[in-house]
Formats: sequence, C-alpha cells, structure tokens
Amino acid sequence: MFFNSIDFAVFLPLVFAAYWLIPRQRVAWQNAWLLLASMVFYGWWDWRFLGLILLSTGIDFVIGQQLSVAKAPGKRKALLSLSLISYLGILGFFKYCNFFIDNFVSAFSLLGQELHVTGLAIVLPVGISFYTFQTLSYTIDVYRGKLAPTRDPLAFAAFVSFFPQLVAGPIERATHLLPQFFAQRKFEMQAAIMGLRQILWGLFKKMVIADNCATFVDPIFENPGGHPGSSLAIGAVLFAFQIYGDFSGYSDIAIGTARLFGFRLKQNFAYPYFSRDIAEFWRRWHISLSTWFRDYLYIPLGGSRGGRGQQIRNVFLIFLVSGFWHGANWTFLIWGALHACFFLPQLLLGSNRKHLGVVAIDRCWPSVIEALQMLGTFLLTSLAWIFFRARSLSEASAYFQDLFSVSLFASPSLRGKHTDLPFLGAFILLMLLMEWLGRSDRFALEQLNNWSQPVWRWSFYVLLALMIFIFGENAKQFNYFKF
Repeated sequence: MFFNSIDFAVFLPLVFAAYWLIPRQRVAWQNAWLLLASMVFYGWWDWRFLGLILLSTGIDFVIGQQLSVAKAPGKRKALLSLSLISYLGILGFFKYCNFFIDNFVSAFSLLGQELHVTGLAIVLPVGISFYTFQTLSYTIDVYRGKLAPTRDPLAFAAFVSFFPQLVAGPIERATHLLPQFFAQRKFEMQAAIMGLRQILWGLFKKMVIADNCATFVDPIFENPGGHPGSSLAIGAVLFAFQIYGDFSGYSDIAIGTARLFGFRLKQNFAYPYFSRDIAEFWRRWHISLSTWFRDYLYIPLGGSRGGRGQQIRNVFLIFLVSGFWHGANWTFLIWGALHACFFLPQLLLGSNRKHLGVVAIDRCWPSVIEALQMLGTFLLTSLAWIFFRARSLSEASAYFQDLFSVSLFASPSLRGKHTDLPFLGAFILLMLLMEWLGRSDRFALEQLNNWSQPVWRWSFYVLLALMIFIFGENAKQFNYFKF
C-alpha cells in the first residue's frame, strides 16, 4: 500500500478513528489494533511476506529474553551472533544472492571457464533492509545493556511492524520507539494538526517534485546517448531533487502519520542540500541510517581514532557498506566509494565537524561563500547520484562521457509527462524557499502557525493540495521501496 494511493487515503482515517475510540488506558488494545493495521498495510503488497516479518520478530524477541538471563560472556556473544547471522542471512539471501551468483560466474568467465548457472527467481520483500536494521539495533542494545528486553510480545511486534515507518524508515532505535508502545497515548489536537501538515508537505515533495522530476529523468537515463550533454546535466540535477523529494517526502509522511497516533519518530532529513560540505551532508541525509552505521559499525571499528591507515580504512568501509546496503550492484559501491573520497580529506584535515549548526543562522540569506559552498556540495552529490541511478557501470560511464562532451553547451530539449521544465523549476524553487525559511525546524512547515493571518495559511494549504491534485502522479512507487 503506497502512502500516495487512494487505498491509503481510505485506510488511514479508518485506522485512526478506530484507534482513538479505544480507551487510552487500554494500551495493549491499541497496540493490537496497530499490529493488525500494520499487517494489513504490509500484506496489501504481498501477504506471503508477512511470515518473514513475524519470523524476524520472533527471533529477536526470544533472543532478547535469553540475553536477559544469560550471564556468561560467551553465551551472550553466541546469542548476539545468532541474531546477526539470522538477520544478515535473511537479508543476504533475498537481496544479494543473485549478485554473488552473477559475479561468481563472471569471475570464472574471465579465467576462460564458462559456468552455466542462472540466478534465482527471488522477489525482494519491500522494506526488508529497514526493518532488519531496526530489529538488529534492539538485540545489539540489549546485549550492550542499553535497553532492558521487553517481555511483551504484542508491544514488540507492534514496534517492529509499525506501519508508518515499516517499509522505508526512518530506522528507529528500540531505545527511542519501543518505550512509546508502553506509554498511554492521549489524543492531542495540535500534534494531529502538525502531523497532517507534515503529511501534506511530504505528499507535495513526492507527487509534485519527485514524480514530475522522474518523467524527465527516466527517459534520459534510459537512453543517455540520445541526449546532448546539456540535457544530461539537467537530468543529473533533476535526479538529485527526485531522490530527495521521494525519500524525504516519504519520511515526512511517515513521521506525520505517526504523530496522528501519538508517536514521535526521529527526524530523517535536515535539509541536506543546504550543506556546506560533504561531512555536513551526511549528518543531514538519511540521518537514521548514517547514525546507525556510525553507532553499530564505525565507532566499534575505532571510528576516527587510531592511525591514518585505520581512519582511511574505517571511512571507506562505512561508505562502501552504506552503498551496498542500498542495492546489490557495483554502481552503489562506486557511489559509496565516491562519497568516501569526498569525505576523507575533511577527516584527515580535521574539518569534518566544521559546520555543525544551521547555515546562515539569524540571517535571511547565506553569504557568498556559504552559497558557493552549498552549490559545490550539491554538484558533488549530483555527480555521485549518477552512479546511484545508473543500472550498470557501463551505463554510468557512457553517461559521464556524453555529459562532459561538447554537447554540454548545446541547447537542451526536455519535456515531462505532466508539466514543462519551467513549471517544474518553479515547483522546485517553491520547495527550496519553504525549506530555507524553515531550515531551523524539523520540517519546512512546522512554524506555519506564525503566519499572522489564517487566511494566508489556509490558502497555502489549498495551493499545495491543488498542485498535488493537478500535477501529482497517483500511486507511483517510492524509490526506496527497492532497498
């Protein structure tokens, strides 16, 4: 079930109404209803994979119980290893099995040995990369003693399968989200209004920005040789906005939906295209994943401590793993390696934590230097996104060759499915303006109440809704469902 579908537009109000009819003292009943709703939500896509979520839930619940009574370090490590092997094994089978088979065959072909092995017909379960990491964090935190294992299987199952963030995050930590399933939730009108506002903004970014960018981007990446370099440059920039609008839009809808039910999810995007360097970009892009890798992989490996060799190893490892998490393709590994190359000089020079605050704080506009820094960071990330979007290394290579050719200075000719390029440019500028004005907040429209006249505020809501209705592509899949 997609957030931008008619199905969800019917599903959400029904679940919401029934949820708040349950007395707030009946927390277990509310959790049971959320669990049932989450199973319907996920099963709408393919009911056969409900068993996989329940299996994952059962494994970590039992292991958490065992960790609570196990005292011997050896036994505790064995239980943690069992969780890691189980989850990474499931993820590896569904997501990476064919990748390794194909590369195994290719390696023998290079040696002159032809192996007649074909890949398996494996369907990748939606959201498996997200809920796998969420449940792994539970086991690891219980093992580290940061969290007491829950004895309530219902609350734990509702936590794992919580439908707003089940299929594309944010990847919530058990230390933050799980306790909320034990607390009484009281309906608060202001929280609900804020949630609806964030949902509206997320739908705008997804359906007006991302989906319309896709109508330009898809033909360009499907046939880069048929377009001049100027069109390829525009395609790369538009994909940067497409992937941002798509994924941050999903996160906004997820966080806003959770607010409707009295839950607080963590911010997943903090205006990354206003970053002044790559280190700041990664503190602001897909925050739940980057902090997951930082806490559970980078820091245990030594982080930025140790000698130069260890620092370089850890940086490349964390970015390569991040790239591979996104997909079983060499293009994602190159994308991760590029970001490692962008980030490493900052780490070695000690400037990776130079920009920790909001850009141009207490000022209306950035300085010239800040504007150039943001533009440079955006261009670097846009070039790296080409590898992320390309289907193969040869396709990415051809894209770059045609991009940096004489045709870069030719006149582009592009037309989208629903709108012309100038209209799309205006929509993107509107998004950037609103996000710039709200860059100190958790999402762009959070402080919309500060608009002095309600008529202007409601007019803006209507404008966004009209743009979604007129220019939106209904029920177009979110990009990150593939990961």
